[in-house]
Amino acid sequence: MTDAPPVSQRSAQLAPGALRARLKSFEFRKEREESWRELEELVARVETKGIAALSADDLHRLPALYRAALSSLSVARAISLDRNAVAYLESLAARAYVCVYSTRRGGWASLVRFLDSGFPDLVRSLRRPLWLAAALLLLGTACGFALTVAEPERYYSFVEPAMAAGRGPTSTREELLRGLVDSDSPVSRLSQFASFLFSHNAKIGMACFALGFFAGVPVMLLLFTNGLSLGAMIAVHWQKGLALDFLAWVLPHGVTELLAVCLCGAAGLAVGESLVFPGMHRRLDHLAERGRTAGAVVIGAVGMFFIAALIEGFFRQLVDGLVARATLAFATGTVWLFYFTMAGARRRGGAR
Repeated sequence: MTDAPPVSQRSAQLAPGALRARLKSFEFRKEREESWRELEELVARVETKGIAALSADDLHRLPALYRAALSSLSVARAISLDRNAVAYLESLAARAYVCVYSTRRGGWASLVRFLDSGFPDLVRSLRRPLWLAAALLLLGTACGFALTVAEPERYYSFVEPAMAAGRGPTSTREELLRGLVDSDSPVSRLSQFASFLFSHNAKIGMACFALGFFAGVPVMLLLFTNGLSLGAMIAVHWQKGLALDFLAWVLPHGVTELLAVCLCGAAGLAVGESLVFPGMHRRLDHLAERGRTAGAVVIGAVGMFFIAALIEGFFRQLVDGLVARATLAFATGTVWLFYFTMAGARRRGGAR
């Protein structure tokens, strides 16, 4: 790094005014030099290997570090710091400007990059809150199942009427099975139900993200209560000997849908964590950084809700038979597992 020279050992021989200026320059650089070095390292990687060499977190950091360098340059000029420090900041700011603004892509290119590596990279960065969100959802499912089996009337407290669609503890086996077959459902009815699922689940996802600003506690409650609904519906079908049929009915779209719910929950939990445990960062700075990551994950999850609605409204309803539906559920789960564990990882590793 081409840096400004350190304070000379002969500073004591300087005039008092010059000595104060040199000391002021030294303190100024000492407070901000770490961020300058980080920015220079990112800029050097872009200049050498291209913008693809940066991870998702690095792409978020680059503009913030660039703005901080501009602020330092403005202060350095205002208080008349030594020329070497000003020249170094001018050069660094100019190089960073090229990296920040010349690498911008069109809308479609940005979307492709986000889907290719940005989204899975961000999801991998939220591994811990994602595992916690999944655990809360599974815990709610287990509790909903056990409580409904013990007292079937609890079903009506756990499942909304629109979601129940007439199914409940008083339904006969034939009525429940008829709801799982859907052989007489016209395409228009399926598309309406798909639209309902998309809007309903997108609202849940947005709520998870928004409630993260309350230290993440409401997010945990929302994930748990969603699990209660699923567990209660499994219990009703299990009591009529239709548990496998119900799982084959719900999982083709449910794999995508529940994963998206967990991603939104993880985003909300990450926001809450940044407020409660800011670490070495200032609380607002940490919130801003994690909020950008969480917001991008929620955008990707909304797209997954749309895919789940399409599977529910068209593909899954038109696929009949236990084996065929189970195969579709397994296929969607495999695709998502491969996508979130492998997409972008190999290219990112090679770029580093």
